[in-house]
Amino acid sequence: MTIFVASLFLPYTVNFDAPATSSRSQSPELVRPQSAVSQAPSLNDSQPVSLFTPGIGISGTPGPIPLTPGSTTDHEKIFRPQIERNFSLTLPGIKNGPGIPLRSISRHDLHSPGWGKSFGWNQPPSRAKSPPPSSILKHAVAGSKDLKELKEKAQQIAYNTANKHHRRQRTRTASHERRFSNYEYAVERAPLGNGGLYNAIDAAADAGICDEKTWVGTLGCPVDALEDHLKENIAEKLENDYDCLTVYASDSDLNGLYEHYCKTILWPVVHYQIPDHPKSKAYEDHSWIFYVKVNEAFADRIVKNWKKGDKIWVHDYHLMLLPGLLRQKLPEAEIGFFLHTAFPSSEIFRCLAVRTELLQGMLGANMVGFQTDEYGHHFLQTCSRLLNVEATKHGVILEDGRFVHVATCPIGIDPKAIDHHRQADEVKEWVQIITEKYRGKRIIVARDKLDTVRGVRQKMLSYELFLNKYPEYKEKVVLIQIATSSAEDPDLSATVADIVTRVNSTHSTLAHQPLVFLKQDIDFAQYMALLIVAECLMITSLREGMNLTSHEWVVCQDGKLSENKYGPLILSEFTGSATIFGQNALLVNPWHYSMCADAIKQALDMPTAERQRRWKKMYDVVIEQSAVRWYEQYLKDLEHAWKEHAVRDSTAVPRLSISSTKSKYQKANRRLIILDYEGTLASWGSPTDIILTTPKRSIDVLNDLIDDKKNVVYVMSARMPEEMERLFSQVSGIGLIAENGAFVRDPNSDEWQELIDPEHVASWKTGVRSILQYYVERVEGSRIEVRHSSVIFDYSDAEDRAGAFKSAGECANHINDACRGQNVNAIPIDDTLFISELDINKGAAAQLITENLENLTQKKGVPLPDFLMVIGDSREDEYVFNWAHKLEKAGKIRDVITVTLGARSTEASATLTQGVTGVLSILERLTRGT
Repeated sequence: MTIFVASLFLPYTVNFDAPATSSRSQSPELVRPQSAVSQAPSLNDSQPVSLFTPGIGISGTPGPIPLTPGSTTDHEKIFRPQIERNFSLTLPGIKNGPGIPLRSISRHDLHSPGWGKSFGWNQPPSRAKSPPPSSILKHAVAGSKDLKELKEKAQQIAYNTANKHHRRQRTRTASHERRFSNYEYAVERAPLGNGGLYNAIDAAADAGICDEKTWVGTLGCPVDALEDHLKENIAEKLENDYDCLTVYASDSDLNGLYEHYCKTILWPVVHYQIPDHPKSKAYEDHSWIFYVKVNEAFADRIVKNWKKGDKIWVHDYHLMLLPGLLRQKLPEAEIGFFLHTAFPSSEIFRCLAVRTELLQGMLGANMVGFQTDEYGHHFLQTCSRLLNVEATKHGVILEDGRFVHVATCPIGIDPKAIDHHRQADEVKEWVQIITEKYRGKRIIVARDKLDTVRGVRQKMLSYELFLNKYPEYKEKVVLIQIATSSAEDPDLSATVADIVTRVNSTHSTLAHQPLVFLKQDIDFAQYMALLIVAECLMITSLREGMNLTSHEWVVCQDGKLSENKYGPLILSEFTGSATIFGQNALLVNPWHYSMCADAIKQALDMPTAERQRRWKKMYDVVIEQSAVRWYEQYLKDLEHAWKEHAVRDSTAVPRLSISSTKSKYQKANRRLIILDYEGTLASWGSPTDIILTTPKRSIDVLNDLIDDKKNVVYVMSARMPEEMERLFSQVSGIGLIAENGAFVRDPNSDEWQELIDPEHVASWKTGVRSILQYYVERVEGSRIEVRHSSVIFDYSDAEDRAGAFKSAGECANHINDACRGQNVNAIPIDDTLFISELDINKGAAAQLITENLENLTQKKGVPLPDFLMVIGDSREDEYVFNWAHKLEKAGKIRDVITVTLGARSTEASATLTQGVTGVLSILERLTRGT
């Protein structure tokens, strides 16, 4: 059994033995979300070359780092990276492939190609060209009324135009391609990509629980300049020696996906930033076609190598379409998806033009995992609102009956690896250097990517306010801010530089500089040393899936290598880490500068006992929710979700065996039979209609069943109790379940048992009706039906069906949000919204029936049933099927038969395709013994 781990970039790349090029232009590096620890050497250029800059290769010797505005030469020289520093800090007992240094920790924030140049690596030049301007979207076909077709034509024009450019470039640069193809290459461990994921998988492998894994991803460098035979050679080597499947996407496709769609549109949106400012390129929605093509390339690569029993684990926002594409080609596959970033509220996500496609792509997985409950809730809320599907607390029920689980699995770090790395002699040397340099000073440390998401500007303003508000700390505290540079937002860089200059010009003295701002990355050993020596870590991200730097800080603050220990953590409440650390960290709103300033003072003044108490609780969390635990828990939950899906898969449900059912029926001493009404015993009618009589054949069948004293028979329906009494007035001794489980009446009884609290129902009904009234007034032809335990929004007669469908999704989202604390949920069912309490369903009613039968056994000695048959046709009946199979597994009932009608995804053990007629025929054969 192989686990395919699909991520945009592989953890390995290639480095060619080619001469350096002497000149090249520079362009902004790509976005590098998430932050933490590195296996990489220091980045020796504050603005690395982008992977996708047209005509630019990643090669040559790095130049000197420009000095940072607002910092002194002496301070900056201390932290200037060591160009030739060995970056492979090895772990004992780790076996690596040939030519690869022993595994070390990957930096979590290096998502951006461009690091290769900083290492002096030689990689092919990019042939990518930015997608053509959006004016191509205006190309019209005379008389065309199909906007969708028009947009598809425009997208194809964009793609063809871009590739036409690449074909011209290929001709002009053929000699360069041949030169690269003739050079030797080495496979190198790549610091590019999702380091948090790499570390977690490596930690699981070290723990012996991840033996058969195969990475699936791109090389993280341009490939158009490489000849086909060389690509095949590289792919074969990576597959044979490093367990990697290489996905080759053209430079144009990968550039379009990463630089244009992911970086410009998708990344800002998932971090709550709508790219609508004048300089945004979000209007270039034709870049979507490149996103699709790269996801399709991943799907094709996996499908060719997948075999039955393998697992597929897809990671992050670059590959949101991949689970859906795989589901189409591999219906039985076990597929998981994990989003490492945040997931925004439905109000934000709905701004995306391709929101439906992205959601449907994610829903191709058996399970979708998120860092926090909040992100999972937003996803469920968005699916309910935009797709108008039922979203429960644990997942999404799709129209075909397939259930997609949604789980919270916060990623962690590998504490053992961190502990090993900080013991290195080089780290200890830096601890001494930094301690001596800042002796007598109280160090606050921070390390962030300089982009709008990380909140560096907010942090600088908060620190400035702290110095102004508490002048007694001016010469005692120094904030060391490492800002891995980004040239993509020069306005932000300039603004931060101005703040840094102002702070130091206002508060510096001859002997003290309060703010050391380094617009460059630092050596890994320096980073570890800062985490050990500093007194406080400050993180002010405006939104972040999980900040693993804070986890590493906690591990390094145990006092083993420094006098400072148990340092407080100032943490933005908008990070995933804030959810798991809770109030043990000093949680702040980055936009509330006064709160952040006060948090700095609180951290510096915090008594030792409180520091230790907070640190110990955070340390326990880091150890408990480690990378290994994340790996184990996710795959365990995924396997459960997949098995549940496999059980419900309609292709695996056999036809009901009449002979076997009849044999079990006849051998039974006591039988419990539960039958759905509409769609099972009688044809469907409108939920708002009251049928005065049940069809005579159904009445006769029920009377025949009840005449056999061995049988206990219940009929269940969504109708109200008084309707059920009227419908079955001709059947004495029948048990009834009304309003989908809210009411139960036992056979030969006149009293209804309520599973609801009438006062609680009355309290939420008032609010729900006022919400529904708003939508009824706007959806012509819709209406409200109030029942004892539920309220129904019926739009089946609406004239504008598309508008009604959209309004119903918004209504469900509105109600689910407003009633979240009241245990109330809105469920879309056949052109209606059914609003009721979450815990009230037919399964809960069936459980009450079991308890009543057990009480009857204890009081009167009546034997418990040894035969149970449940027949139903709708989603609500799945609760009863599930309850029945639990009784069977627990050994409480010998023979359990669950039957659904038609071909659909179900938990039932058998299916009937003849509808109501087939059900009545089988029941007649059982009662008559024929």
